[in-house]
Amino acid sequence: MKRILYVDNNATTRVAPEVVEAMLPYFTELYGNPSSMHTFGGQLYKKINQAREQVADVIGASPQEIIFTSGGTESDNAAIRGTLEANPDKRHIITSRVEHPAVLNVCQYLAKNGYEVTELSVDSQGLLELDELREAIRDDTVLITIMYANNETGVIFPVEEIGQIAKDKGITFHCDAVQAVGKIPLDMSKNTIDMISLSGHKLHATKGVGALYIRKGVRFKPFILGGHHENNRRAGTENVPSIIGLGVACELAKKYLPEEQTEVRRLRDKLENQILDTMPNARLNGHKILRLPNTTNISFEYVEGEAILLLLNELGICASSGSACTSGSLEPSHVLRAMGVPFTAAHGSIRFSISRYNTEEEIDYIIEHIPGVIRKLKDISPYSAEIEELELKASARNS
Repeated sequence: MKRILYVDNNATTRVAPEVVEAMLPYFTELYGNPSSMHTFGGQLYKKINQAREQVADVIGASPQEIIFTSGGTESDNAAIRGTLEANPDKRHIITSRVEHPAVLNVCQYLAKNGYEVTELSVDSQGLLELDELREAIRDDTVLITIMYANNETGVIFPVEEIGQIAKDKGITFHCDAVQAVGKIPLDMSKNTIDMISLSGHKLHATKGVGALYIRKGVRFKPFILGGHHENNRRAGTENVPSIIGLGVACELAKKYLPEEQTEVRRLRDKLENQILDTMPNARLNGHKILRLPNTTNISFEYVEGEAILLLLNELGICASSGSACTSGSLEPSHVLRAMGVPFTAAHGSIRFSISRYNTEEEIDYIIEHIPGVIRKLKDISPYSAEIEELELKASARNS
């Protein structure tokens, strides 16, 4: 069996063994409906609320502020559309050009259906300019929706400052925190963010479960209508096994947060620095410091990213060229285009995203094999002369 070396954890994560163990009884033994009047089903309601406490704890929130959903995409949709329905007199939305499709495509849909949308730009390092945000705010601005950390580059945005700007203007602020939860500290009790979205499969829980935090007092109308589940805020019989698993995953995420900041970051930096120091046609995409500790996005100029991924895959290395939700597109990443990354580099971008399950041996294996992959593609590239020139310039600088 071919060795699998997985460094695509921003796309999805391995389900933690502790999560699997916690979920199993709810498939076979405790399979009741938590809304049932009888004890067999009703006892699950307490287990769901225990999971709600675990999710709230990892983000410094109150359990009453947590709604369980089917994942990050639903949470984003619910936050955006629930806010608009609760504030029908205002028709202006502010977002950024580098959002995940779960936000960007919703905003683009709304722009075609009576709303005005302002997309904020980013600089060459993927950072937002807060003055541009301030200038974009209007009297009819109903919502600011900006991610906590970018899924492709790992760049962290100044969400606490954005939250304060929004609060001062009486505007609701939603933050897609899918990539941030479990990787960096979050504390909703110490900021003014109104809503955040999170997804289970990004933090070692299962796919198909997530949560939406809604600060107490924020105006919101349910996105999914039906029964009285989730305190009338999200209809549908609860996905009990996955909710239990999400709670355990959040508890583990809090426990291992120091490791994310130290050991995971160290492995990321080792991989990143080795590539950038030894391969002259490689460049980092995103801010060097203001980044998730597990993410590096590197472009190899004049080489096709899809070809790199195919050759890495032959070696058992699973990485990504950007967001898994847009991997079928032949267009360069919208994130890298917004950052002004040259076309010759944007097409050759690779994202490595580490988790606590990765090892030193695995990082060494990537470092050992990636130069050969790039050399092989360089030799058959129509831009081999340009690559050789880059290598000569780098050699001259180092001599």
